[in-house]
Amino acid sequence: MKLRGVRGSRNIEDRRRSGGGGAKAGIGGVGLLVILAIGYFAGVDVTPLLQGLPQEQGAPRELSAEEQKSAEFSSRVLATTEQVWEQVFPDQLGIEYQPPILVLFSGQTASPCGGASGATGPFYCPADEKAYLDTEFFATLSRQLGAKGDFAAAYVIAHEVAHHVQNELGILGEVNNRRQAVGETEANALTVRLELQADCLSGVWARNVDGLLEPGDIKEALNAARKIGDDHLQRSAGRIPQPHTFTHGTSEQRSGWFARGYKSGDVQSCDTFGARNL
Repeated sequence: MKLRGVRGSRNIEDRRRSGGGGAKAGIGGVGLLVILAIGYFAGVDVTPLLQGLPQEQGAPRELSAEEQKSAEFSSRVLATTEQVWEQVFPDQLGIEYQPPILVLFSGQTASPCGGASGATGPFYCPADEKAYLDTEFFATLSRQLGAKGDFAAAYVIAHEVAHHVQNELGILGEVNNRRQAVGETEANALTVRLELQADCLSGVWARNVDGLLEPGDIKEALNAARKIGDDHLQRSAGRIPQPHTFTHGTSEQRSGWFARGYKSGDVQSCDTFGARNL
């Protein structure tokens, strides 16, 4: 992705020097319950793949050159989402777009939606309208999940911003109310549709930054979508896929909806809730 000439976003909150915003107790108690309650705003939960790995403890520290590079990359990608949605919202929806804050953390952090660690993956919290990202997840995405390339990492950020787009449109609140009124299986099915819509909206973003793309970028994003499908993650963790537990969709569904958004560039094409077949 050609980001050299892109100015970074100002909507960045960097907590990495403080070692994760003081959430040293990790996820537990009420924090864990809240994370589970709002888990459908997460890009991917890689906890099954990271069990047993040492977790970094929060402590004041200096950032490495690689960490600085990751922050600059994230800031520039976030800026592209702002440029895209600030144009798409009035053009396609007739309303203004208010961008989210992207919180960068290391190891652990806290949010109004509960505590989080790098193992939970990136997530969006509608309570404070912020997206949360441990930039170490980029390494997890590449090395452990097999989703390599800078555009694969950019897709992860665009996906969390897409949840903010859903929040701006009132979709998150509506789906949350519906989830609370049904059983677990149906609630999971609603969550899958929510996540696939975010993948499609990520595709809309990708279509609108076409001038910044390099050969192979879309292939990287499609591969990343496949690698974080529920069926692929459960197999990678040594489990037999259990469709009734899926909360993000299969590899085929995730890559398919991203491709749909990319091909159309139209928000209206992302109506996963009205689709009979996902």
